[in-house]
Amino acid sequence: MAELKVVFWSGSGNTESMADFVVKGAGDAKAIPMEDITPADLADDKVFALGCPAMGDEELEETIVEPFVAELEKSVAGKTIGLFGSYGWGDGEWMRNWVERMQKAGAEVVDGEGVICADAPDDEAEQALAALGEKLAKALG
Repeated sequence: MAELKVVFWSGSGNTESMADFVVKGAGDAKAIPMEDITPADLADDKVFALGCPAMGDEELEETIVEPFVAELEKSVAGKTIGLFGSYGWGDGEWMRNWVERMQKAGAEVVDGEGVICADAPDDEAEQALAALGEKLAKALG
């Protein structure tokens, strides 16, 4: 069975912590900083997770994540993706936009939404992230 890739970018460590809970829920998974992987590395993966916190005016981080996602959009049709990230303000608009963007590109986003939390993951977020990992592992087969 293939190993689930949980790819993330984290500015303060909160999204990295979230990635660890997705990995824990999935079992056979690996958290990979976005700086250490390319969209081409995900080309043959039918299932994976992506994490990014809200930045600026509720947007994806613009120097690493936005270019990565823009390139990845070209190859996500038919794939199952889990999205997650933390925020410190706003109401999660960046995640809703990201989910919609991936769906328009043809991806199936797990549960039709991303897992978000304010700042560091609390118990509720930890459970939701572990559940996301379990769902992705099942989709992987």
